[in-house]
Amino acid sequence: MTITDFYDFCLSKKGVTEHFPFDEDTLVFKVGGKMFALSSLNGWERGNASMNLKCEPERALELRTEYDGINPGYHMSKVHWNTVTVKSDVPAKLLRELISHSYEMVFSSLTKKLQAEILDKN
Repeated sequence: MTITDFYDFCLSKKGVTEHFPFDEDTLVFKVGGKMFALSSLNGWERGNASMNLKCEPERALELRTEYDGINPGYHMSKVHWNTVTVKSDVPAKLLRELISHSYEMVFSSLTKKLQAEILDKN
C-alpha cells in the first residue's frame, strides 16, 4: 500500500474528511468529526509507514498476537487502537479491511441523525 492508496481508500468512505489537528506531519481522517485513521507523512517518506486504526478490543488483541506488524496504538488508547506497520507481515488486503473496520466502528458510534446526514450527502 502506498500513501496514495491509503489516502484514496480513506477518502472513498462516505462522509470522510482529512485534517492536520496535531501538527503538519500527522494526517488524520475523520467521519462525523471523529478520528478513525491517522498516519505520519514523514513515516511514509522515510519508508517506515504505519497507521493508527481503531479496532474492537478482542480483535485488536488477536491481531497483535497473529501479526508482528500490529501493535498497541502509539500515543492512543491501547485498548481501542492498533498501530499497523505497512511494510510488514500484514497483507494489503487486511490493511484495507482494518481501515474499513475502523471507519465502521466510528461511523456506528455516531448518532442516528448524523449517520443519516452523512449517508444522504453521498
